Amino acid sequence: MSVAVLPVLRRHRTPVLLALVLLAALAALASVVVGAKQVPVTDVWGALFHPSGSEEDIVVRSLRLPRTGFGLLAGVALGVAGALAQGHTRNPLADPGLLGVTQGAAFAMVLGIFTLGVTGLNTYIWFGFAGALLASLLVFALGGAGRGGATPLTLALAGAAVTALLHGLISGLVLIDQQAMDTYRFWQAGALAGRDAGLLPQLLPFVLAGLVLAMVNAPGLNALALGEDVARSLGHRIRLTRAIGITAITLLTGAAVAACGALAFLGLIVPHLARALSGPDHRWLLPFAGLLGAALLLAADVVGRIVARPGELEVGIMLALIGGPFFVALVRRRKVVRL
Repeated sequence: MSVAVLPVLRRHRTPVLLALVLLAALAALASVVVGAKQVPVTDVWGALFHPSGSEEDIVVRSLRLPRTGFGLLAGVALGVAGALAQGHTRNPLADPGLLGVTQGAAFAMVLGIFTLGVTGLNTYIWFGFAGALLASLLVFALGGAGRGGATPLTLALAGAAVTALLHGLISGLVLIDQQAMDTYRFWQAGALAGRDAGLLPQLLPFVLAGLVLAMVNAPGLNALALGEDVARSLGHRIRLTRAIGITAITLLTGAAVAACGALAFLGLIVPHLARALSGPDHRWLLPFAGLLGAALLLAADVVGRIVARPGELEVGIMLALIGGPFFVALVRRRKVVRL
């Protein structure tokens, strides 16, 4: 996109936001229509509104609809969480996993499998969510232990330390337990397929709560971008603002990674794209990032179904293939990555 076009888009944020809603809706439609098994559009329509119990109905209603739902949920959650993480750490290379959330979820799931013999996805996913919460609390406690409280630097350092510790513990556990290794390997790749549709309504309240906290956090985050002294002079409570932001990141990332695995690059790239369209105001940046996250995740999942027919490539692999070169291009443009 031409740099000269960006200021024009930023002056017309509402139409751009509506265009992103349409883009996410089109990606969701493609996710329902396109797959490894070719289903005519007329059969997709019939499966959605006039199901007859045919094989096509099962494919659309039992496989593709839940998959699309998880893509929307995880895409919105990780897009918003990535924007929050970059804003609170003032680090353009930050993603939700920087605060230890991803490795916390992985460690708790592996530990549940290793110690309790947990095997069902519907069970160990809650271990993952609990682990994400506990890891983020530990990071926030360590980052805020000094006299100055939690700062972007201390949070990033605490997150890196906790992530490294948990990664080492995970490596030790999976080396001595084959079942834990198999589950972790599948989870680490990141996928939308094979998830029970019943998990969606269970995870949705956590994501909605995280989104509400994120929007509540937006004015404070805008003030923090001007410096902590300026934010205090404007009446913002720094520790409360940090706590709300970390809680939102934890709820959003914990729900997404527990359900769909470690979806690399999504929370890293999407905030940069959203910032290019919306500008630095987090009241606009956060919804832009959520919609772009959903559209990008679903588009990557659809491409993964097409390129390896009759099989599929996991969406985590597709995000890595798409996101790696794209992010290299982004970081080479200093104006895009500067916060």
